[in-house]
Amino acid sequence: MQNRILLVEDDEELRQLLARYLTGQGFTVREAANGRDGLSLAAENHCDIVVLDIMLPDINGLEVLRQLRAQTHLPVVLLTARGDETDRIVGFEVGADDYIPKPCNPRELVARLQAILRRVAWDQATDVDASREYGDLRVEPVQRRIFQNDEPLDLTATEYEVLQVLLAHIGSVVRKTDLMQWALGRRLASHDRTLDMHISNLRRKLGGDDSPRIETVRGLGYSFRGGV
Repeated sequence: MQNRILLVEDDEELRQLLARYLTGQGFTVREAANGRDGLSLAAENHCDIVVLDIMLPDINGLEVLRQLRAQTHLPVVLLTARGDETDRIVGFEVGADDYIPKPCNPRELVARLQAILRRVAWDQATDVDASREYGDLRVEPVQRRIFQNDEPLDLTATEYEVLQVLLAHIGSVVRKTDLMQWALGRRLASHDRTLDMHISNLRRKLGGDDSPRIETVRGLGYSFRGGV
């Protein structure tokens, strides 16, 4: 079955270019030229992933993302202005799974989308009704949810991947290069802070940064505390 993409972009020329390219790569594409139409189409549950521009004419893309996160756990890839790190940081805090700067390379966009969709599909196909418990945390692979003290953590698709990888290697150091490949499906590039932003969000959602459950091992990577 073809993967279904919702493309929310007000630049008509760029939107049509990306839509044609994505269609040629085997995706089914639905288009929206503004935030309200994007939210309406997302609510119809006919997409598997959202590509969302931040600069929209009616509703700021970050506000669209906030509203999406209140309704759904659909993966969201942001289109951001090149070099605008503030928007990217806020985007991750709000719940973005990944970002790609504009003007974007369509091939890179496809690679990012496929990496996220592969992770989601792999988890859904993997057995296992069996839940896994780590102290006060419980991983439910079928639901793709992680619970803390029986309360669901509000995680994005990518945050789920990062945390479940760390939990699978609890007490050990997971190198940043490995975590980037396993959880985000791509190589770690210099000056790419995507993984750091996801780790920061996870620390906050797990109980704050005063006594973080996820430790930074300087020069190597991250480790989830064994004493959960």
